[in-house]
Amino acid sequence: MKIFVVGVGYVGLVTATCFAEMGHEVTCLDIDREKINKLKRGTIPFYEPGLKELVERNQKAERLTFTTTYETLESSTLCFIAVGTPSTRSGAADLSQVDAAVNEIANHMSDYLVIVNKSTVPVGTARKVKRQIYEILAEREMEIPFDVVSSPEFLKEGSAIDDCMKPDRIIIGSESEKASLILQKLYSSFTFNHDRIIIMDIESAELTKYASNAMLATRISFMNELSALCEKVGANINHVRRGMSGDHRIGYHFLYAGAGYGGSCFPKDIRALKAMAEEYKIETPILEAIETINEKQKKQLSKKISAYFAKDGGLSGKTIAIWGLSFKPDTDDMREAPSLTLIHSLLRKGANVRLYDPVAMGNAKKLLKGESAIRFCQSEYQAAHNADAIVLVTEWKQFRFVNLKSVLNKMRGNAFFDGRNQYQPKEMATKGFCYYGIGVPPGARELLRALRSLGKKKAIHHGNPRIDSA
Repeated sequence: MKIFVVGVGYVGLVTATCFAEMGHEVTCLDIDREKINKLKRGTIPFYEPGLKELVERNQKAERLTFTTTYETLESSTLCFIAVGTPSTRSGAADLSQVDAAVNEIANHMSDYLVIVNKSTVPVGTARKVKRQIYEILAEREMEIPFDVVSSPEFLKEGSAIDDCMKPDRIIIGSESEKASLILQKLYSSFTFNHDRIIIMDIESAELTKYASNAMLATRISFMNELSALCEKVGANINHVRRGMSGDHRIGYHFLYAGAGYGGSCFPKDIRALKAMAEEYKIETPILEAIETINEKQKKQLSKKISAYFAKDGGLSGKTIAIWGLSFKPDTDDMREAPSLTLIHSLLRKGANVRLYDPVAMGNAKKLLKGESAIRFCQSEYQAAHNADAIVLVTEWKQFRFVNLKSVLNKMRGNAFFDGRNQYQPKEMATKGFCYYGIGVPPGARELLRALRSLGKKKAIHHGNPRIDSA
């Protein structure tokens, strides 16, 4: 099939590339000329494992092309809209990019076309798009058949290629049998089990995306809320999680306590779903709680660090190393990342911060430009130099088996704050760290041992102060 994709952001580029990989002829359009020129040269605008190789292979095979014009739309069977729908001040989805794309599509289409909305949009958007196209065709004094379909994406950053090529389910919201059959044929190459293709009405398809993300965010916020109780009563959230996940009605996905969720989907979609409900005068106390708990959770690491240093003159002048900046591993996405909340809080309290992330340093430098108390480092070990504490915010795989002895030797202090519960409290304490997790209270003996180690370390440093040459 000949496919036209509007938008080369995360959803558009991944989806288009996977269609091309399956043998279809795909044209990607974006109004950002610089971005298109870079893509033509093989430069990917964001980090996603495996994407660069797929783009290069399909460009070479001439199945994937990039453009800033709608000329090839005329020969396409399918047109996917995959543009951004960011939050407005009220929290509602901003549909201006969708409107602009629809205007261009309606002005350039010349034959039957299936217009597929991949963007995350409020319920009713597909019908609005349909009316918009009819109005423009009337202005053009043309009668061109078309169908509008909703097919929301369910790609996870860091595993988007697998999610697209091996989907859990494919949602098709359509009121046209012809359009449904075309999309079933397109998606059949991604799943031999057609039970994974779910056809429903358009409104249900539009709401399914929001409902899915809201449910996942609910699970995260629920575990984060429980983690606070665990710390007070001496329970371990990891043990609680394992006990819960053994129930097949609950399962084990998205039950990890941590520093809060971020990214381009959960925060935006929760706000949009709330705004949608408000429009219809529906109360949503659960959605309110999800967002409130998450914002509170993003501040927990800063509170733990502040409490730890309260008896040592506070955070002013202290050096804090932060491992991981992106909102999750295997992406360079910094949008609403918990690390940003932590960094700004530490800076306000007078701390110096040393930052490291395997792939998100470029985006971090743009967002934190001009902050003199920030040092960008080339490795987790360099970040640890002369640090009074280390904070793990993003659980990149390379942090799992670092040389903790080497890390501790580079530090001035020995405090370790684990925002993702990646390490074992007892093991960290025996290695000389004063360890704090999320919902994982350190044992009294292990903590005492770590504090004694810290006393010895301070005595050594007092007689032989470390010079950071990194």
